[in-house]
Amino acid sequence: MSLFLSPFVEIFRYALTPVAPFTWFGVPLSTLDIVAAFRLCLILRQLREMMHSKHVSTKGKDGVEDKSFAKALATTLLVVYGGEAITAPFLGTPPSFMISGVVPALYAAIQAIVEYLPQVPELTGELELPLSLLDGFSRAYLVCNLIPPAVTQNQSPVIASSPWALLVTSLLTANGGFFLVNLFSILNPTSMAVQTPPELRAYGWTTVDLWCAPAITGLYAFMTHAQPFWADLHALLVEMLGGANAGKAIEPVDPETARVVCAMILSGLFSSRTVVNFNMWKKPVQKPVKAKTQ
Repeated sequence: MSLFLSPFVEIFRYALTPVAPFTWFGVPLSTLDIVAAFRLCLILRQLREMMHSKHVSTKGKDGVEDKSFAKALATTLLVVYGGEAITAPFLGTPPSFMISGVVPALYAAIQAIVEYLPQVPELTGELELPLSLLDGFSRAYLVCNLIPPAVTQNQSPVIASSPWALLVTSLLTANGGFFLVNLFSILNPTSMAVQTPPELRAYGWTTVDLWCAPAITGLYAFMTHAQPFWADLHALLVEMLGGANAGKAIEPVDPETARVVCAMILSGLFSSRTVVNFNMWKKPVQKPVKAKTQ
């Protein structure tokens, strides 16, 4: 298994290495940071244009607002930082955008580039399927490396050792931004209005994006023994399955290897979601060929 995962570990490590020209100015931005930012800004523009076309085709241009870069940038930053702004006060830590403006500036620059492109491709299954692999790796970095330290390295021993705090933080931080965007219908071409977010509608709790964050964070914590609870749980399960050696402690999985496992699971989940959402598993209906008559 380690031989199979080693190339992906190296790819992940390379993607997280700070790159020039940002390193020239002491800014530690990696390839994954930049690509993930482009991906988010691009898909938000695609969603806005899709909703605009749908609104105009069904209701006309009544109430449609003019295109606004400020609104587009605010939407992107809300998606990125909305969840963190919700959880930070409960964890007693300042949100990252209050400490450094590097990442917000990166998103602002990329948002400007994406917004002023003449056009962007429409959302299609053929385009989204390969990008699901990128989503898996970027989401794994978020829920394995960026979110957990706010809990596991918290100054409060109670929070730092609480598995429940870890899972709730992952759930809210990863999903809070999109929840607020949908709550206030910010992606719609019309004025903002309160509406029920998809997560709170019938079967909204089954949405992959909603439950995969705490699930994958829990899996990563379980494999790496991020908290005492997960180490004890790991030891208990191994003992129940008859794999424990007497007097030998259960060793945690290497964090980089565990992260790759999580990334591959997420890539599979997102790929499956794309196939389902775009009905890609259905074969096109073959029309019968009529025989030619002489």
